Amino acid sequence: MTSGVRADRPTTAAVEGRFARFRGRRVARVVTWAARVAGLLTVLSILTPLLRKRLQPATWFGLPPEATLVGTVVVATLGIGLMMLATGLRRRKRRAWQLAVAACVLLIASHVVGRHALVPTVVVAVLLVGLLLTRREFTALPDPVGPLAAVRVVVQMLVGGFATVLLLLLVRPSLLVGPPTLEDRLAHAGLSLVGVSGPVRFAAGWFDDLTAVLGLTFGVAAVVLGGYFLLRSVEPRPALSEEDGARIRELLARHGRADSLGYFALRRDKSVVFSPTGKAAVAYRVVAGVALASGDPLGDLEAWPGAITEFLATCRRYGWVPAVLGCSEAGARVWLREGGLDALELGDEAVVDVATFSLQGRSMRTVRQAVSRIRRAGYETTVRRLRDVPADELAALRDLVARWRGGPAERGFSMALSRVADGDADPEAVLVVATAEGEVRGVLQFVPWGTEGLSLDIMIRDPTVPENGLNELLIAELLGACRGLGVDRVSLNFAVFRSALERGEKIGAGPVARLWARLLRTASRWWQIETLYRFNARFGPAWVPRFLVFDAVRDLPRIAVAAFEAEGYGGRPPALLRLLRRT
Repeated sequence: MTSGVRADRPTTAAVEGRFARFRGRRVARVVTWAARVAGLLTVLSILTPLLRKRLQPATWFGLPPEATLVGTVVVATLGIGLMMLATGLRRRKRRAWQLAVAACVLLIASHVVGRHALVPTVVVAVLLVGLLLTRREFTALPDPVGPLAAVRVVVQMLVGGFATVLLLLLVRPSLLVGPPTLEDRLAHAGLSLVGVSGPVRFAAGWFDDLTAVLGLTFGVAAVVLGGYFLLRSVEPRPALSEEDGARIRELLARHGRADSLGYFALRRDKSVVFSPTGKAAVAYRVVAGVALASGDPLGDLEAWPGAITEFLATCRRYGWVPAVLGCSEAGARVWLREGGLDALELGDEAVVDVATFSLQGRSMRTVRQAVSRIRRAGYETTVRRLRDVPADELAALRDLVARWRGGPAERGFSMALSRVADGDADPEAVLVVATAEGEVRGVLQFVPWGTEGLSLDIMIRDPTVPENGLNELLIAELLGACRGLGVDRVSLNFAVFRSALERGEKIGAGPVARLWARLLRTASRWWQIETLYRFNARFGPAWVPRFLVFDAVRDLPRIAVAAFEAEGYGGRPPALLRLLRRT
């Protein structure tokens, strides 16, 4: 894939690390596909009689006739399990490797005991040998709460299925043949979980089918959900310790001017890894098995490679997918050179030069008219550092913003601080407040960008305000007050895919560019892609490209889901998130 960023010549250590990662990914990819093929052939050998080749009848071992059916269910479960384990093997999870080895051994034994195909047996044997030879490549740690969660879910599903089938057998005795004993009903309910008929006989065929389907459904669900919780990647509870926060502030004090997104590393739902020297760091959050970093690494540019190496090592240790949202071109170049990753242009950041900004001129006519109109409506503004705002006023603003949002939901991750009007934590942040008739109608919060810059954090207003132009007024007032605040540059909203929208509007644009721009405009109905671009363009900013850094193209869908969830635009279903939090 074309990255849009040309990496400098890598160092020897970077080349060796890149080769080791490439070798590990290649091994994991081969083993992953082998597991999928082995699992699929195993299932097909049961479902397709033409593919079966009996090795030894089960009766040769003195087993009852039901053993064939039980063996079929066991083999099918193991085949499906191998296909499920493929995802964990691709992430080089140690537990997935252990379970895959156990599944291969059981499958080979089942093929010998039962009547199953020769080809899957050979494939599974080859997979087992490959797993044993490459065991050192599977080192990713498991989820610390995975075993308990997996056991709890399996027990809950099995008990639920057992109770459901038993209850049906107890409440509808008229549909049963004879008066089966309680022991018969208990045995039948238990055997139904593995798809085996029990001792109870039915007078109605549909009732027999119903109990069998319900029992087997709960049994399969127990295996699937248990496997998911056993193999899922670690998703630690997001929290930034006070010690880490203090170290980040020290790095920002010395190198904060380098990146407008640097201050957002102080979000309380992020974790951080530091370089061995402590002079650089990467802040990130784990969402859906993806370790999302944002912006450039913090600290000294010369120490960035050490922080990147530590971050990637942490991702490998826990089987996370590494990704970086919104890094600069310089940051992307280092990620490519040191991490062997790839980059994709994500959009542009709007940066306004305070010295050259003016509301005068034809290009500013739209903003000037909007500001004049809203001022005539009686709006007034104040621009202050948080340290200069009384504590009671800050508390009132926090309550007001929470009420405007309508709940705890918040949008923003890469360019959002996750808190507003916190004078103790962010005394140097700037608050811009618009009032009308003594009531607060709009709020902007900017966080420090070094000592001479500001980066937009929050832009929110009273949803009942009918007048357009309030946000333009707030930004214009902030830019006008920057000289008094000692600020020479201001970063506004991030415009996703701005260049694509711009290319699609040019005369002579090709059909692909026009189609892509049209799709982005359609998506803007839900995600304000074009709206933010148009709004930012009104202030005549310089457009600074920002990039998405990723490891492999196949990871992009997963990264997209994680990014949408982190930014507050969707992601995993809320019911699944509640289940994950409970476990």
